[in-house]
Amino acid sequence: MADGIININGDSVQTLEIIYLMALFTLLPSAVILMTSFTRYVISLSFLRNAMGTQQVPPNMVLVGLSLFLTLFTMGPVVREISTTAYRPYVEGEIEQSVFFERAQLPLKNFMVQNTDISTIRLFCDMDATAELPDTLEAAQLLPLRIIVPAFATSELRRAFEIGLYLYIPFLLIDIIVSSVLMSMGMIMLPPSMISTPFKLLLFVSLNGWELVFTSLVRGFRYVPLA
Repeated sequence: MADGIININGDSVQTLEIIYLMALFTLLPSAVILMTSFTRYVISLSFLRNAMGTQQVPPNMVLVGLSLFLTLFTMGPVVREISTTAYRPYVEGEIEQSVFFERAQLPLKNFMVQNTDISTIRLFCDMDATAELPDTLEAAQLLPLRIIVPAFATSELRRAFEIGLYLYIPFLLIDIIVSSVLMSMGMIMLPPSMISTPFKLLLFVSLNGWELVFTSLVRGFRYVPLA
């Protein structure tokens, strides 16, 4: 090692480059959570479980696993575009590392911008004195990731809570009906959840609820590849 250079199998590698790559790998889990559809999936499924009142069924591991594989399904076109335009040319030695990172972030930016409200993007542009306010989604794709990522995460949180509200309403109506019936019968000491939970499960299973929820969540995302 001399002047910040490390020799690995005869190849010279800059120490700062290694530190940069290690930092990227450290931030990879956060990137998967905040730059993909994972956040909306896991929050919506958590709301669904709480609305049904089934406590820890499905368990957290199952919800995270479902969210992860739904994310892989949703992000498939984005991953394929990154592989075609950035990864393969880089592996074949056609482009340098800096060009690889520039090309790889374009499909991600495109996906996040298409699924983010333009008003949210403008909000974060207002808080950044160096960013120009975009008029269209096409112009927003030119913004840096430090603006697009928090704007996308904010929109995802808002949509996830909206979905959670819609999921809560029918189950809440069942709770209200069961509580009213028990009160009218004078069965005050009987917990309403003991009676309402089977009816919730019956409603959810009879409507094929899992397929309806998964279909609505997946179709809620849009992505048009770059021309």
